[in-house]
Amino acid sequence: MPKKKTGARKKAENRREREKQLRASRSTIDLAKHPCNASMECDKCQRRQKNRAFCYFCNSVQKLPICAQCGKTKCMMKSSDCVIKHAGVYSTGLAMVGAICDFCEAWVCHGRKCLSTHACACPLTDAECVECERGVWDHGGRIFSCSFCHNFLCEDDQFEHQASCQVLEAETFKCISCNRLGQHSCLRCKACFCDEHTRSKVFKQEKGKQPPCPKCGHETQETKDLSMSTRSLKFGRQTGGEEAEEASGYDAYWKTLSSGKYGDTSYQDEDEDEYEAEDDEEEEDEGEKDSDTESSDLFTNLNLGRTYASGYAHYEEQES
Repeated sequence: MPKKKTGARKKAENRREREKQLRASRSTIDLAKHPCNASMECDKCQRRQKNRAFCYFCNSVQKLPICAQCGKTKCMMKSSDCVIKHAGVYSTGLAMVGAICDFCEAWVCHGRKCLSTHACACPLTDAECVECERGVWDHGGRIFSCSFCHNFLCEDDQFEHQASCQVLEAETFKCISCNRLGQHSCLRCKACFCDEHTRSKVFKQEKGKQPPCPKCGHETQETKDLSMSTRSLKFGRQTGGEEAEEASGYDAYWKTLSSGKYGDTSYQDEDEDEYEAEDDEEEEDEGEKDSDTESSDLFTNLNLGRTYASGYAHYEEQES
């Protein structure tokens, strides 16, 4: 029998667990709140963009650079961590920076800790948008992470991608390895898996977490907790196939097409419109001819006497 834990031992274990969680939360900062991904406004062109050493649009250097690791704009020399010593003097601007990160394209201050740790822990190391495949150096906006599949997204595609991220690349919710209902969904592979096929020999499941995807290793989520939808096709052989009686597949498609219920009737409509337009034109021509004949009949019996139009002139009457 194991010894019973005392109250002091339980308190010590709980304290160590809390300290471990605090250390983990400090090391994992939200990507949108990280200093290397902070929002910056250029001093010269006044355009808002991601934190950069040089402006993406006009290539100008900023007056107050922000450190990509600690986020400070002024070094007050409170500790002896600075590589360049400046005792009693606050350093700002280019006197504070020590390097430029190759991944996030932002300044890193001259602190020894920031210089030695930022390059290895930069969150934008492999930051390439999953939609447009642009990196940090290819666009001026910030980088975001999808809340479902946790892929990198640029500022232009983040809303459009997240609106269509929970769509499976299948027409049913069944497991891709068998015919049972998939209880776990991988939002990177866009596939469902049952309990049996989530067990993988390559990717091990951590305690207290969801099983990993057997294809890519990404953590899966339960399908019932998501707003998942299946892929839908509204063209080809599926057009009207379900509503046809005693027919399915290609047979139903060609039957409905021949019956004209779901077929394209635009040509018939165009022919009918042409015939109607021609009839209207003929009726208009006939109406114009009738109006001309009626007006000519009105003026046939009208006598105005001798006029200039009939060849009469006033000087001919005086001479006679």
